[in-house]
Amino acid sequence: MNTAALLGPYHADRVLAWENGSPITYGRFLSDVGALADLLPEKPTVINLADDRYRFLVGFAAALVRGQTTLLPPSRAPGALAQIARDYGTSYCLVDGTEQVGQLPSYQIPKGTGSPTDTAKVPQIPIDHPAVVAFTSGSTGHPHPHSKTWGSLVAVARSTGTRLGLKTSDHMTVVATVPHQHMYGLEASIMLPIQHGMAFHVGRPLFPEDVRLALAGVPSPRMLVTTPLHIRACVTARSRLPHVECILSATAPLSRSLAKQAETLFQTTVYEVYGFTEAGSLATRRTVAENAWHVLDGITLHQESAGCSLQALYLREPIPFPDLVSLQGPHRFVLHGRGTDLVNIGGHRGSLSDLNQKLNEIEGVQDGVFFLPDETGTSVTRLIAFVVAPGKAAEHILSALRTVIDPLFLPRPLHLVPHLPRNETGKLTREALLGLLQELHKEERHGT
Repeated sequence: MNTAALLGPYHADRVLAWENGSPITYGRFLSDVGALADLLPEKPTVINLADDRYRFLVGFAAALVRGQTTLLPPSRAPGALAQIARDYGTSYCLVDGTEQVGQLPSYQIPKGTGSPTDTAKVPQIPIDHPAVVAFTSGSTGHPHPHSKTWGSLVAVARSTGTRLGLKTSDHMTVVATVPHQHMYGLEASIMLPIQHGMAFHVGRPLFPEDVRLALAGVPSPRMLVTTPLHIRACVTARSRLPHVECILSATAPLSRSLAKQAETLFQTTVYEVYGFTEAGSLATRRTVAENAWHVLDGITLHQESAGCSLQALYLREPIPFPDLVSLQGPHRFVLHGRGTDLVNIGGHRGSLSDLNQKLNEIEGVQDGVFFLPDETGTSVTRLIAFVVAPGKAAEHILSALRTVIDPLFLPRPLHLVPHLPRNETGKLTREALLGLLQELHKEERHGT
């Protein structure tokens, strides 16, 4: 049976996690994993809802040791969790708070119950074991489950670390603003550290000052794993962040102008990771320097009649891209957006991603998105936009848009809102945007 170690480089005294300025060692971690594994029930699947990144990892590792599969819900919304509970009725929950999921039994993940020892053996996990079931975000429809083997998670983590030039001797510490229950968060804030002998901050800072404090609370060198939304917030706030070796961004397109601002302000290097739930992370680029994406080692690209696909030894079969891409050889590609991203207005085709990028580059716009509502009767469907721009008038934003986009794509209307209904990974689902539109229409009818 082929296996891969739970941990890459291992030393009992090496720091794995930082909590309130205090270190938690790799030796302590293995003891905590062993203690929890002995307490887990005999069930095939588990929903790990721990907010603390270290306790999540302890639960994740203990489940692996017991041969169980961790379910990664598409969101923490009660409805989404209830659906998972119905679909996987033989599951249980691991928690570090009081959260419950339907009638599923819940178990608290204890902290520090194990006794650190220098003689603990690093568990070996079968590479074909289904380590997680991840769900598509549901941004364009109903979430769908996708199983990920332990071997695939290890391969992606090792290849990503190699691409970024990470060395075990660097003692890098990751601070992440993304949830670890999300594939990108799991890969970049959990798998990347444990496969490269790195450490991570146990929390999940959200606001610029929280990010600054979290970075200040861990030793250098540091890596920030985040999203374009958080990068924009830190740049807008002119945050004085402690030095970070690099910033890793994913979950949404990052504009070159914002990447350049971040590199200049924080004196760092900004990389983007591209991936999707079906395949995991698969390519990187330095946004300010290149438009094309370079796939991770071990991945090859193929042009098919219906689009492009990718292959890797850890994938059971070729995986088609959900996005429109053009290949530049077997290892590089240019991303053009999703097929569902293209809109046709008055016979003119446009990309919502491109329109969103131009909208968010307007001075004073903190966040914004174009949206194409459902067609109603015989009326002409027009794009609308939701924009967060405190102190700015709608006409100011429309005037700026007129200089950079085709007049046919101007939003009618443009709604100024206090915030957008982004989920915890920074994404906007169609359902959430429809809900926002309905709420605005309701307010208009009531004259508020």
